Amino acid sequence: MSSIIHPVVLSGGMGTRLWPMSRVAQPKQFQSVDGVGGPSFLQATVARHRGDGFADPLLIAAASEEILVRDQLAAIETPARFVGEPVGRNTGPAVLAAALTLAKDDPSATMLVLPSDHKIEGDMNTVVTAMRPGAEAGRIVLFGVVPKHAETGFGYITCGAPTDEQEGLYEVSRFIEKPALEEAERLVAAGDTLWASGISMMRADVLIDEFAKHDPDTLAAVRAAIADAKVTETGVKLSEAPFRNAANEPTERLIFERSDRVAVAPVSVDWNDVGAWTAIHSISPKTDDGNVSSGEAMTFDTRNSLIRAGDKLVTVIGMDDVIVVDTPDALLVTNHANAQKVKDAVTRLKADGRSEVARHSESAPADIGQGGRAVPAVSRRTLDVGESATFRGTASGGKLLAVSDGQGRWKNGGPVHDCSPGQNVNVAPGSSVELWNTGDDPLRIFEIDLGDDDADAPWEGKRYARA
Repeated sequence: MSSIIHPVVLSGGMGTRLWPMSRVAQPKQFQSVDGVGGPSFLQATVARHRGDGFADPLLIAAASEEILVRDQLAAIETPARFVGEPVGRNTGPAVLAAALTLAKDDPSATMLVLPSDHKIEGDMNTVVTAMRPGAEAGRIVLFGVVPKHAETGFGYITCGAPTDEQEGLYEVSRFIEKPALEEAERLVAAGDTLWASGISMMRADVLIDEFAKHDPDTLAAVRAAIADAKVTETGVKLSEAPFRNAANEPTERLIFERSDRVAVAPVSVDWNDVGAWTAIHSISPKTDDGNVSSGEAMTFDTRNSLIRAGDKLVTVIGMDDVIVVDTPDALLVTNHANAQKVKDAVTRLKADGRSEVARHSESAPADIGQGGRAVPAVSRRTLDVGESATFRGTASGGKLLAVSDGQGRWKNGGPVHDCSPGQNVNVAPGSSVELWNTGDDPLRIFEIDLGDDDADAPWEGKRYARA
């Protein structure tokens, strides 16, 4: 058994509660952690687990984001293997795909599963290395952060008795998902409950065995997606048809909450999943008035506020607990109490077909971390009931069709697939996809060009024909 640890970095999702910084074409994990041009969340995650004892990382992301992922890793001189998801299926199938990929070379490979969009300060690797024997012995090791305060936006794990396999490793008594404030305060006061960090470590074959026991259908689907995957020099792109049959659920629900192999290791670091603007305020250095600002921002008689400005001056006077985020094409103004509702605003923007949810204005591209490429062009498209359209990729680049509203079906010469809000359809370079509206309402999508040139490739429809 190899003693090396294989970092598996999950780079999916948009981070809707961090709009207008995070967009469909430029998700949170590719944005700068500090907001002023430093490393992205993805780069910081990868860099944290480099060096002796760690293999090159395995990245799991949308197939359409491979170029962006590779650009960001090249900027920090990190080689990596890549597994491209043709459609999002939450963390469960993604982690399983990583396990099956690693198991081809070493069935007992130890994998460290890492979200790509968290902020961690402190010595995480000492605890990870110390817990490796427990994982090698067959345990699924979850890392729980010692809480600093009651937090309603995090999940919790309650520790049970110490395990026999490893000092500092505990049985899991129960999982608690985002408790109310009163319960969160009670859990923290009890002293035996940890924040669920989303970081875990286990052998590849152990996770595969647990899927065989608890969700054999998803195991069969992901195995088929890998068997039919398109192999490249640096990774694979999973086959879409079988991958769609995998459960659209997180690993916690599919395996961890059912398995008798789970255990939890406490870790004392500064950790935050940075799921909302309140988290950005919490983790950032503050003035004596509790303010966090960047860019051309000025505050007067203002306290406990977050002000993110760009090149344009933003002045806030006589306000407490406010959040102001200014970008060239969108301005967000809210307060701490309503920061979670940014997700609702994004839902409305998608329903209205607003381009501001898909990408940043070309007049001032968003900071996507070191090594980022130019922002892809985005167009809004609407297919009325019964209408269809054909989207064609160029010779140099493909397209991403992001469904924002309505119901439809699509095909690219093979089987017919359904599509609904939140799903993406990939158009490979030089190929075409036919899309039609099968619902009772307009089908609205964002057409995102991923090529380096000829971005205005044709799409052909009954009402929207372009030469």
